[in-house]
Amino acid sequence: MAVDAVLFDFSGTIFRLEEDRTWADELVDDDGIPFDVAAKAEVLRRMTAPVEQFMTFDAVGQHAWDHRDLDPALHRHAYLEVLRGSGVPETQAARLYERLIDPLAWTPYPDTGTVLKALSAQGIPVGVVSNIAFDIRPAFTRHGWDDLIGAMTLSYEIGAVKPDARIFRDAIDRLGADPARVLMVGDSAEADGGATALGARFALVDPLPTADRPRALVEALATHGIVTTG
Repeated sequence: MAVDAVLFDFSGTIFRLEEDRTWADELVDDDGIPFDVAAKAEVLRRMTAPVEQFMTFDAVGQHAWDHRDLDPALHRHAYLEVLRGSGVPETQAARLYERLIDPLAWTPYPDTGTVLKALSAQGIPVGVVSNIAFDIRPAFTRHGWDDLIGAMTLSYEIGAVKPDARIFRDAIDRLGADPARVLMVGDSAEADGGATALGARFALVDPLPTADRPRALVEALATHGIVTTG
């Protein structure tokens, strides 16, 4: 059966929050000792992993973590707790959090533009489905891709988070597609794979650094019969 519409996750799928020397070099612990390379990478992973919980919270913190993608205030509380629990001092934690929620700080994967433009040229509508508590539309506008997205379904705007079928249904309905003819592409089998409950197909990609993953989106689509390169 042909694919009539494609849904993409955001973080780790079509964009990634990359380590930046401007903040990584100043990342030091409470004693002023710089974080090593592995520690910096772990902080970044904790800021962007789709489902994993990294620490034990108090009751308020656990509520914030469990509902972080439904409310911007809870999102801020939860991630500041994660950063502090990772050994990041208060002032630096606040700066890192502001970077996390700045859509212009996120880097697209090398083939993101290629696949979005190719799908548009083939008349295959695209939706973005993200568990997130801030507006990511400016990231697409910056690259001139906003007109290529037919449905932008963000958890904090609709009150449902993946793998809840309601968030996928919202995007699919906006695109006017049959769920059985939809492909969901994402980096989490647990969260993004929830689309299969509606009968959609699912393709898993690895949330590697952008420089290490040049063609995963192209290859994922090709596996499902969609050619996006000449």
